[in-house]
Amino acid sequence: MTVQDIRAFNRFYTNVIGALDYSRHLYAPFTLTESRVLYELAHSPRTDAADLRTELSLDAGYLSRILNRFEQDGLVERAPSERDPRRRQVTLTVRGRETAALLAERADESVGALLATVPEADRPRLAEALHTVRTILSEDTEEVRRPQPEDVVLREPGPGDLGWIVQRNAALYAAEYDFNADYEGLVARIVADFAEDHDPHLERVWIAELDGRPVGCVMCVRDDAPGTARLRLLLVEPDARGLRIGDQLVAAVVEFARGVGYRDLVLWTNDILGAARRIYQRHGFVLGAEKPHRSFGQDLVGQDWRLDLHQRQ
Repeated sequence: MTVQDIRAFNRFYTNVIGALDYSRHLYAPFTLTESRVLYELAHSPRTDAADLRTELSLDAGYLSRILNRFEQDGLVERAPSERDPRRRQVTLTVRGRETAALLAERADESVGALLATVPEADRPRLAEALHTVRTILSEDTEEVRRPQPEDVVLREPGPGDLGWIVQRNAALYAAEYDFNADYEGLVARIVADFAEDHDPHLERVWIAELDGRPVGCVMCVRDDAPGTARLRLLLVEPDARGLRIGDQLVAAVVEFARGVGYRDLVLWTNDILGAARRIYQRHGFVLGAEKPHRSFGQDLVGQDWRLDLHQRQ
């Protein structure tokens, strides 16, 4: 491996992804650097300008000019940081979030078109090669910044996300609790019922996103009892645990249910899910009943929990 080998690869790859004419490549009036700034702001909603400059290794004056343009175009707002008034916090406006989402969609389409040219049999080898490059070139650099709770974004589901909820629930519960396919069938029915018929004013799904990928989910749906909502399918990916994502998701459900006028919020879980139970307890849920049952290929103890939404915590 020589310097020329790496430079040749760089020239090849920048041409493949259209880095030299990124605005035309994505049909958008932004350079690659500007698009990356929008991406970071969309996925780290509480970003200080100083943090952004460090994260992207940008010259302070260059970043300032980008943010000035974004502010003039109504894409960002700047205000004193809550952590340090000497710093400037940068957040996307509604227009900014829409623009970032459009860029992400077009980037996904572009990469998807590139990936479509790769035979299925070669894709695992390509993925491993990309991982190898990242791993080797990261060994001698500074430690990658660890994700923080504020890096997590809660959003509505997009195309494919409901299917992701089914797939990840089935895979994780099989791996961690040895649940059989009956559980996947249950989750699929819950998700299908929501997809086919739900009231967007009274029912909602949240996807927790970190670094551009889904890492958690939860649902709020109407219960059979009048004035009651039900929390369902709380899940956090193992590699994203420790960032209080479960707390953020449950808090979102509680706030939503209370805001639209539900009186009670209920959920059903099993006693083996200790981490989830502790989250429910922190948010004021009270255990109402327990009952042993045989489900999903396991002997379990089901639990019914309830939160009085009229009683603020």
